[in-house]
Amino acid sequence: MTEVVGKEVITREKGYLYCVKADGYVYRIPAKSNKTGTQQKVSKEAIKKEPGYLYYLGKDCRVARSPMKNAAK
Repeated sequence: MTEVVGKEVITREKGYLYCVKADGYVYRIPAKSNKTGTQQKVSKEAIKKEPGYLYYLGKDCRVARSPMKNAAK
């Protein structure tokens, strides 16, 4: 039930976690093992988020969404 919603391909780097924040942009956040990294916006494309979906960076390095099981309707 995954749906790709972003067109931009984002390259991943080791030691970072990637998430879509409330403003619709993808940010890379240093993982616990990465002591020197800082949070940084890595996408130029803003995703319009809709309630009831979980947004994440998929295996193909594009923003994808999946419906949440217990989302309020």
